[in-house]
Amino acid sequence: MNMKGLIVLLFTISVSHADPRGKPYQRDKVCQEYKMLGKDKFTAIAVIMNSRKFSNATFEEIDHLVKAIVSLAETCCSEGVAEKTSTLCYDSKASSLSEKSCDPKSPFPKHPGVASCCVHKGLERKLCLADLKQPPKEFPTYVEPSNEELCSSFRTNPQIFSWRFLYEYSSNFAHTPLLVVLNSTENYLNMIKECCTAKKPTPCFLNQRLQRHPVHLLTVMSNRLCSRFSSYGAEKLKFSGAVMFGQKVPSAEFKDVTPIVDQGTRVLSKCCGSLTDNCIEKELSVHIQQVCKKLSKDARVAECCKKPSVDTLHCLHSMPAAEAITLPKLQLPTSDQLCKKGRNRELEKYMFELARRNTKLPEVFVDKLYESVADVVKKCCSSENANSCLEEKKLQLNEEMKSYITESNELCGDYNKYSFSDFKQRIIKVLNIRFPKLTSSKVEELAEQRANLASTCCIINAPPVYCKEKIPKVIGKTCTQEPCLL
Repeated sequence: MNMKGLIVLLFTISVSHADPRGKPYQRDKVCQEYKMLGKDKFTAIAVIMNSRKFSNATFEEIDHLVKAIVSLAETCCSEGVAEKTSTLCYDSKASSLSEKSCDPKSPFPKHPGVASCCVHKGLERKLCLADLKQPPKEFPTYVEPSNEELCSSFRTNPQIFSWRFLYEYSSNFAHTPLLVVLNSTENYLNMIKECCTAKKPTPCFLNQRLQRHPVHLLTVMSNRLCSRFSSYGAEKLKFSGAVMFGQKVPSAEFKDVTPIVDQGTRVLSKCCGSLTDNCIEKELSVHIQQVCKKLSKDARVAECCKKPSVDTLHCLHSMPAAEAITLPKLQLPTSDQLCKKGRNRELEKYMFELARRNTKLPEVFVDKLYESVADVVKKCCSSENANSCLEEKKLQLNEEMKSYITESNELCGDYNKYSFSDFKQRIIKVLNIRFPKLTSSKVEELAEQRANLASTCCIINAPPVYCKEKIPKVIGKTCTQEPCLL
């Protein structure tokens, strides 16, 4: 694949409705790329781009959309078509696409914003539709079939197999930088083509998967990191990263991890949306060197740092939280410290210290607690007498944080200690003791909520957006007065 050509193509076919601004220029670009890449490669890129843009769409919806895009290029960009005729053709087809999208029976990807776009007409409607996209998946759903199943599907219809794989892979790794996904999908399809036509497919797959490992792992890790960057934003991600290192390496001080997470966030800010070749691979390599330099006194970190670069990154992020170490008793910062203008480093440091002392409390639970405490602090700091406000709430804040941490630790501790069936039975037993007047059906409902939360959020690298929404629905439900953290 011609990568430079694909980058240009990104801006011309990644929208489902042609943007009429600069129509001749856009038509020229689309036609140029269609002629340069040919129909098959042009289609492949259209599948990748629209699967990333509409990551929750079905394959059939993406297929309909891509066929419409390819039909536009195929009809209007044919050799020998006069420029004026081509322009009229392109404009007509683009308008037809936007009209079709507004049909209630449209086969294109569904999006809640379509209806509001379709109240407009002409250019405004097209621009509105062009800006629509679905949020990327927080839960990857792609499961690779067995070698036998792969080859059977490939031999049945190689082209449909390729399109469906591009759809599955691209929609699951929509946060991964574009060039990483392009490289990974091309690498994978080459492996399938080579091994499914080989005399001995099994050893071929074994060898090819070993060679493919760094490419795929970079795809997985960059998607995970860029997803968190997108969900949290730069400042919140720095705090989240500090918590992660504090729980995995509790001997590390706040001043040790701050430069590391600041640098890591800069890498993601620079590379997650970059179209520069190898940006994230090169920059993450430098970041990993910094982590290993600063934290390799820890034996587990040192062991991870013996691996190749992307494997080190995966090792560090997959490392379970360490056992808690003995540290001095923690005190809430003073009102003067908490109410400083700008970024509240004192509160971040306090929550980091709290996480170091509760290493088994999952990062998403710490993040939610930090957010809740920060809201209380912000309200007090904007009041007429911040000092008296914070002093008044400090006792209850401490009690609520203690209760929240105890309940969360209990939930996640049991989840990681017992089998799922035993874990759920323990929840039911605790609920029956705690709320003896509840009916058995209500207890079962509450137990199901807690079990679902634990299975998703009491794990390493839990999805932050989902957990942020679900945690307050389960944890800390007994609050009856302000500050009422959750």
